[in-house]
Amino acid sequence: MRTSDFDYFLPPEFIAQTPIEPRDASRLLVLHRSDGHIQHRRFRDITSYLQKGDLLVANDSRVIPARLFGHKIPTGGKVELLLIKKRDDGNWDVLLKPGRRVKPGTVLAIHSITGTNAEASTIHPAPEMTAHVLASTEGGGRVISFSQPIEPLLDHIGMIPLPPYIHAPLENPERYQTIYARVRGSVAAPTAGLHFTPELVQRLQQQGVEFAFVTLHISMDTFRPVHETNVEEHRMYSEYCEMPRETCEAINRARREGRRVIAIGTTTVRVLETAALRLQAGETALKPFTGYTDLFIYPGFQFRVVDAMVTNFHLPRSTLLMLVAAFAGKDLIDRAYQEAIRERYRFYSFGDAMLIL
Repeated sequence: MRTSDFDYFLPPEFIAQTPIEPRDASRLLVLHRSDGHIQHRRFRDITSYLQKGDLLVANDSRVIPARLFGHKIPTGGKVELLLIKKRDDGNWDVLLKPGRRVKPGTVLAIHSITGTNAEASTIHPAPEMTAHVLASTEGGGRVISFSQPIEPLLDHIGMIPLPPYIHAPLENPERYQTIYARVRGSVAAPTAGLHFTPELVQRLQQQGVEFAFVTLHISMDTFRPVHETNVEEHRMYSEYCEMPRETCEAINRARREGRRVIAIGTTTVRVLETAALRLQAGETALKPFTGYTDLFIYPGFQFRVVDAMVTNFHLPRSTLLMLVAAFAGKDLIDRAYQEAIRERYRFYSFGDAMLIL
């Protein structure tokens, strides 16, 4: 399977730069796998497609202020850091800009900031906060050791990172969080959940729809294009995830009773299907787990848990696009994306949504 098969052209003006208000006013493309039928609605109309007993499972990970600023000691050269993942030894995998100029052995002074975006912020050195560049990583990043634990300081020295295709400043950082985000750890939002409002969740619950949660801390690797010529050669960056006991029990009940399990977002899909792959021969009930997943889902994958999903429109050549193509069929996803472009949908993180039934 060739990576180039998952490429498509998107006019730049279709890349959403700001979130729509209110959240559930975004558009919703409803894709019916049974007959290929496509409908165009608003996200708040999702109530028309969900029924009593449906179980919606969402990723409750919260985006951390993972974008940091600093300078090299003693030259003063400016450096931008993006925290990717904390290692078991307490060090961090990071991406640096400009990365090539920051070699292992470099010492960085970390800045604190005031303001909501870097361009409008006051930047000054944080007291006694330094970072030592220990090594390079395979993906072009660096391993960093901070002079003190960074997590308690992030709210004071960090900014919420936005994907590189978003150029407009984000006035309210909470708009890049889902309303149910609670477990800090992601460097990007599980964007399918950005469309839900408290009022919409309440209406769905009154309708008899149930909610459950998993956690997957998203790294930027989730969104980066696949560079290998053949899809099968790509390897996913492992991401931390949790499948709680109460969520397992809710899913197992729904499956026994023939009710639908609907995943909110591709990250949720990966947690649920990882849980299914951990089952031993003859087992059917999902079990709770905590750990890492590097599950890469592309066409040919056999889904065992997810019956339907809510998702956004994804970048060309991305693992996310390959996942939805695996779920709905590549030809149907190709047709849905082309129709979304013709209908001038908004794409990517702050864009519109798709419900795949």
